[in-house]
This record gives sequence, structure tokens and C-alpha cells, in this order.
Amino acid sequence: MFEEVIKHYPDFPKPGIDFIDVLPFLQDKEAFRRAMAELGRLCTAPNVATVEARGFLFAAPLLTGTDHVKTIVPIRKKGKLPHDEGDLVRVVIEKEYGSDEVFYRRSDLAACAAEGDTIQLTLLDDLLATGGTAQGIADALNKEVVDGRRVVVKEFVFLVELPALRGRAVLEGIAPVRSLMSLEGVE
Repeated sequence: MFEEVIKHYPDFPKPGIDFIDVLPFLQDKEAFRRAMAELGRLCTAPNVATVEARGFLFAAPLLTGTDHVKTIVPIRKKGKLPHDEGDLVRVVIEKEYGSDEVFYRRSDLAACAAEGDTIQLTLLDDLLATGGTAQGIADALNKEVVDGRRVVVKEFVFLVELPALRGRAVLEGIAPVRSLMSLEGVE
């Protein structure tokens, strides 16, 4: 249903990688509307943590398009989040083509809607490949306690999943994994 919207770029950013471009959703209003409705259904936590930049494009509309999503926790690359001393958390991630690091702010977690003594998050991203990015972020978030409330990644939600790279197996030990579309045979 959504597969016809995305584009493939073989050997980008390096040989052997098939880059899946989800930005064409921004050129098709009806496909974007359908995708957002489905993502809103899949994201059941009141808070959504998402990784720049493409994750922001699909998470932000959930604030106005769903009643149950209350806050977004941005996760960004180095130097992109202004912060007070002690607020920024560094997370080392393993991507399919190398390691990297991303950051989130504890103050953004403190602004999240809580249920009792728990802050539940959906971790939303555009693509599930090896699962290294989501695993690193979830592991860091699940260690957080903010204002006496424990942070819990309740679920992972992805626009696109590449089953051949086995990211789902990496993440299912942490929380359930849901994806809008699965591209068999793509690596």
C-alpha cells in the first residue's frame, strides 16, 4: 500500500547500501495522510521519542493528528540541542554502515506525560535496518529516572522495515516492534 511511494537509491551512501528514501511521502498528500493515520494507530504511548531528521517529519504531526500523543522527545546529532549543564545525554549507536552518536535532553523527558511513576515512550523512526540506532537509544532511555519517574520504551514503530537485516530480532527483547511496511529482500 505504501511501498509505491518510497524510492530506492542503490549504493548510497556507500557501495552495498540500498538507501530507502521516505521523503516522497511529503510530495503525496494523500499517502502522507494515510501514513500518519496508521502511525498514529501504531504509536500507543503518550510520548514519542524520535531521531532527526526524517523521524521528526513523521512524529510531529502526531501531536495534532492524534489525541493520545502528548509530547515529542527529539533525539539529535552532536551540537544540535541547546542544553543546560548536566541535561544532555550522549548515546553511542551502531548503524549498518558505522557507529555514530546522538543526544537527548533529560528536560525533554521531564516534560513528558506520565502515568503514575512511569514515563512511557514510543520510539519512532523512519527505517528499521540492523536495529542498532533504536537499540542504543532504547537502552539509554530505559535507564533514565526523571523526577522519580522511570522511563520505559513501550514499543518501537517504524515507517519501513528491512527484514533481511534482522533489526526486529535485536529489538524484540526490549519492546514490541511495529512497522508500516516491510521490504523483503532489500539490504
